[in-house]
Amino acid sequence: MWKEFKTFAFKGNVLDLAIAVIIGAAFGKIVSSVVDDIIMPLLGILLGGLDFSGIVIEVNEASIKIGSFIQTIIDFLIIAFSIFLFIKLLNKFKNKAEPEPEKPAEPSNEEKLLTEIRDLLKNK
Repeated sequence: MWKEFKTFAFKGNVLDLAIAVIIGAAFGKIVSSVVDDIIMPLLGILLGGLDFSGIVIEVNEASIKIGSFIQTIIDFLIIAFSIFLFIKLLNKFKNKAEPEPEKPAEPSNEEKLLTEIRDLLKNK
């Protein structure tokens, strides 16, 4: 069981996934900062000084933070769009790097003749 676990844990795919999660978390922080510190203030200015983080609905003792929710949605959309563009770019490089598969060579005259003989024998 230990040997199987070592094989699983140290496969390239698992390590690649762990690295991707760590880089993704760091990327998420960067995008959150861009949204919180640049995009949302600019959006607020365009909308007449509206600060999304201040939009709160009070119901009895509970506060519903609509502005925070809007910022989270914008974070998600920017992260998703950034990842989409990155994957699209990677696929473009990947498609250029992979040569097109070669067409199978046509059978030689000998192979054609043997195929005809096989078909004739099959029909008899």
